Amino acid sequence: MRYAQIRSMDISNGEGVGVSLFVQGCDRHCFNCFNSETWDFNGGKEWTEEAKNKFMELIDRPYIRRISVLGGEPLAEQNLDEVLSLIKEIRNSFPNKTIWLYTGYKFEQIKDAFIESKKWLQASWKHSAIIRWEIISNVDVLVDGEYIDEQKDLTLKWRGSKNQRVIDAKETLKQGKVVLYCD
Repeated sequence: MRYAQIRSMDISNGEGVGVSLFVQGCDRHCFNCFNSETWDFNGGKEWTEEAKNKFMELIDRPYIRRISVLGGEPLAEQNLDEVLSLIKEIRNSFPNKTIWLYTGYKFEQIKDAFIESKKWLQASWKHSAIIRWEIISNVDVLVDGEYIDEQKDLTLKWRGSKNQRVIDAKETLKQGKVVLYCD
């Protein structure tokens, strides 16, 4: 995995004061994306053990209440294994901190692919669907949906276009239906 940026004191990509990781690479290329420099999977910097340790140190401050993973596309095939590993490590090391994940995928796409993966034998597709579902199962808040420029709305909290949703991932999984974190 590669990453574009780490923000050590972020107040714009989720509730409260947080640390944000912008992963590198996205194949969606949404029109007027605010972060198009993260599209190239070969751009940015290599995600090394040293970079991960620095990121974990930034999280380990008492006033940091949230960790956000966005990009690029955290759920792109090239990022899945490292994103899952990182989110699990954060969850284990900092169980009281909130994890936010931003993705162009819709929650329903991830869920349906996971269900379908149990029916098919194509290993790589099944692997990706399972890992995406496991990532979603380990975050607190999911901001889903591609950015659509025609639906841009600067008054929205924590997202750029009206089609995107801020989902309470834990309640959604518990109730078996999408539960919004905020409107």
